Amino acid sequence: MCGIFGYLGSLENPLSACLEGLKKLEYRGYDSAGIAGLIKGRLWALKESGKIAALEAQIKNKVPLEIAIGHTRWATHGAPTRENAHPHFDEKETLALVHNGIIENYSSIKTFLKQQGIKFFSETDTEVIAQLVAYHYQSDLLKAVQAALKELKGAFAIALIHKDHPDTIVAASRECPLAIGFDDLKKEILISSDPNAFLGRNLNVAYLQKDEIALLQKAKIEIFDTMNHPILKKTEKLYGQNLLSTKKGYDHFMLKEIFEQPFTIQKSLVGRLDEGLGSAHLPELALSNLDLTSVRQILITACGTSYHAGLFAAELLEETARLPARAEIASELRYKNPLISRETLLIAISQSGETADTLGALREARARGARILAICNVKNSTLAREADAVLFLNAGPEISVCSTKAFTSQVTLLALFTLYMARLRHLGQKEGKKFLRELSLLPQIASEVLNQSGRLEKLALKYSQFENFFFLGRRYMYPACLEAALKLKEISYLNANGYPAGELKHGPIALISQELPVIAFAAKGPTYGKMLSNLQEVKARGAPLFAFAFEKDRELEKIADDVFYLPRISDELAILPASIAGQLFAYFIAKERGREIDQPRNLAKSVTVE
Repeated sequence: MCGIFGYLGSLENPLSACLEGLKKLEYRGYDSAGIAGLIKGRLWALKESGKIAALEAQIKNKVPLEIAIGHTRWATHGAPTRENAHPHFDEKETLALVHNGIIENYSSIKTFLKQQGIKFFSETDTEVIAQLVAYHYQSDLLKAVQAALKELKGAFAIALIHKDHPDTIVAASRECPLAIGFDDLKKEILISSDPNAFLGRNLNVAYLQKDEIALLQKAKIEIFDTMNHPILKKTEKLYGQNLLSTKKGYDHFMLKEIFEQPFTIQKSLVGRLDEGLGSAHLPELALSNLDLTSVRQILITACGTSYHAGLFAAELLEETARLPARAEIASELRYKNPLISRETLLIAISQSGETADTLGALREARARGARILAICNVKNSTLAREADAVLFLNAGPEISVCSTKAFTSQVTLLALFTLYMARLRHLGQKEGKKFLRELSLLPQIASEVLNQSGRLEKLALKYSQFENFFFLGRRYMYPACLEAALKLKEISYLNANGYPAGELKHGPIALISQELPVIAFAAKGPTYGKMLSNLQEVKARGAPLFAFAFEKDRELEKIADDVFYLPRISDELAILPASIAGQLFAYFIAKERGREIDQPRNLAKSVTVE
């Protein structure tokens, strides 16, 4: 969501460094941006609603800042206006502060500060933090921040500068990611919500967590816990050049990432296929076979696209590994009273590893004794650090807000884990080898779908005139249609709903009309005949009908207005080619309608607050 970046050092102009850092955070989604710095003992600041380009256009000269912090804001409290953009200041403008997260008790603190005669200038919860730090300030900036944090409720990360401390940035985190990067000699010290903003630099990186506060000064880094005790943080070396991402000639990052999927699926598979045993080879899985055979139920939790991968995995685990499994939306699970015990394995799925609701559900499950397996794309993310074991997607940075390659990598990795669990329990070697062969075909299957993108584009343009869409699927095609509908909603801003086809007559059929195209995912499995009956009902009511299918079928061609044939694969893995086709379908419609595809309105790449 929001992005923090800060620069303290002598190798670059802090203003230029901050601007470049914020540009590398643009992919997270935002609606305003701003920078503050110090120059000759006074605060300098500039902020604008809209894109960073609008902010940059207001900077007429290369301002010689001595230190700088910047921010990209995704509006929570208050409209996306210049007044509500970060940084925020105290009443006397002695300090500037940027903030990710939400302060839950900001209203009561604001009321108290107003009673002390303090005047406010924005609608944000962030300004409350700035004013509160200033209220506690008595020459010691670190103590003022520590005093303020004790009064705040919520999840947040902050960074601030003060005119009386021209060589200092204070940063703090509570359940929101904040990374500190520095070179070996500490000639450059940077902070960011996302280490992707450290692109192009070779840095040592440490991550703040659990109310830790960092005092950053020239060539000096000190980190303290809530009791003001110094902490020696572990660091890792980040080689920034390996993270650099460009569009490589594609119109959008989303399209590039769609076409990367044969490669990223292969990366999820490489080194993880045990052909001799007919099983998955997961050496990084830090759970013993004894741990896994003692599991009596699997609970999968995630949000958005990752939740759809979880729905697929729950179905596959029950059918193939014969284990009770269900998927729960993380924002619901964390406030329920689920039946979780030491015999429960919680699988938490998050591309970024920083999804607030997924982390909340993880912590709730851990408190009840569950073991935690994370499926994640980002090493050293909060999810990866807190789980008992992690399986990494190895998909590389995903820049488009709309997830594509991360989803298919999640599906691939979850299928591998299911095979591993099934072989530990009852699945025979012969059946395991058969499943393994299907898995090994996935990169080629993905390529075959992408090779038909030209035809799919023509079909998508035909349907781009409609405002509403209805997606239907059964069994493994149900999460596929949910994911396809979500993709269309995210980047085209069109109304799209996914539904299990068997539920059609239980209400949704009332929606069917000539103005509502139905997009059907028809896998050639045990429910195929039932699916054809559902489509007959749709067609009888005049709806335009576009079907994705896996085998030539004259009966289907008689019913549907258009059929797009996908490469044949087992029902269990058909979600993968179906989802890639759904991604392309959404992309081509959004492009035809002129949408901002990589950074859709109102969306953030990583949802780090509830």
